[in-house]
Amino acid sequence: MLAHSKADAHSLPMRLADETICVGPDAPRLSYLNIPGIISAAAVTDSEAIHPGYGFLAENHAFAEVCRACSITFIGPSPEAIRLMGDKAQARQIAMQAGVPVVPGSEVALKDSAEALEVAERIGYPVIFKAAAGGGGRGMRIVKERAEAMPAFDACQSEAGAAFGSSEVYCEKFIQNARHVEVQVLGDRNGLRVHLGERDCSVQRRHQKLLEESPAPLLPAGTREGLRRAALTVAAAVNYVNAGTVEFLVDAEGHFYFIEMNARIQVEHPVTEVITGLDLVREQIRIAGGEALGYQQDAVRFDGHAMECRINAEDPETFAPSAGRVTAWVPPGGFNVRVDSHLMAPYAVPPFYDSLLAKIIVRGADRAEAIDRMRRALRETVLEGVKTSIPFHLKLLDDAAFLEGRVSDIEMVRRRS
Repeated sequence: MLAHSKADAHSLPMRLADETICVGPDAPRLSYLNIPGIISAAAVTDSEAIHPGYGFLAENHAFAEVCRACSITFIGPSPEAIRLMGDKAQARQIAMQAGVPVVPGSEVALKDSAEALEVAERIGYPVIFKAAAGGGGRGMRIVKERAEAMPAFDACQSEAGAAFGSSEVYCEKFIQNARHVEVQVLGDRNGLRVHLGERDCSVQRRHQKLLEESPAPLLPAGTREGLRRAALTVAAAVNYVNAGTVEFLVDAEGHFYFIEMNARIQVEHPVTEVITGLDLVREQIRIAGGEALGYQQDAVRFDGHAMECRINAEDPETFAPSAGRVTAWVPPGGFNVRVDSHLMAPYAVPPFYDSLLAKIIVRGADRAEAIDRMRRALRETVLEGVKTSIPFHLKLLDDAAFLEGRVSDIEMVRRRS
């Protein structure tokens, strides 16, 4: 059973689904964020479980609690774990109590702009203000000097309230030239937890990811193992069940710092799937159904190097949205190439949702082969009618910093383009 908004009534997933039900109009707040509407749809279709995907209500503890109260299985972590990890300031405290290093910053949410300025002065510039309930790169402001602090805090607080329904903001030291590395974890109801390796997600624009790869390049062995152990420690601290991702910053010296935990499946989960051979959504469903994980850490194998490019409906130079009508769509194919997409031609890209059109995932025996395969896949892709991020990705794959694995320096790609 596929739940959809009116805007998605003629989408490819609708055509492929065995059964569908409309949960509201185009606007997300009236459809995909409408908890009563979604629960009602589940009730009238006798649905026993709901998979929330990786957006909208996926990390909404109130929605998970309503599912529990209505005897509907929420395919994801418990409401308690979502609540604990959903508040980024609280998650920092949990990590610290568990002995996992965190970026220096405020221990709790900031009360006002005066306190924000005081904390920023104490930590030392540059700092970053973050929405405590944030995600998806929204509700963040980097502050390089004192004069910017109070206006940035006020703007961040306003954006946080509008985007997440909570205006709480906290402050962290901004670590320059850091790499963004995350660790995929799985846990069952018996307390067994395993990691599925790490993904490097450092190539971003406006704090939103554009390319992900696994394993992370150029990580010292000690740092890699430390990251994986720390991720399991954080998951254990909140009795985490199902699939989740623990995110870290890694500095130039190889020191790592916990920043947050995403209590859901990630957009980039296929990167992990193709090198482990595990179907993460299947694992989510099994665990939610009460099944044991069924394997220990030593049974998890990592084979080759995987890479994912997010193909967005955006101008490749400015990253401005590019809504419109897709007139041609021919995805790439071939050995070790996977495409996850809802596209077809013709297709009108709706202006109401995320700009993601497709994910192109490749696997190679090593990183060099994965890069070569991705270049070929991107050049084979035919997507006409709207501007896309494909030209950016092709430039990225020829950039010296990226090829050398110095992904923390990837802003130089923008400067050259």
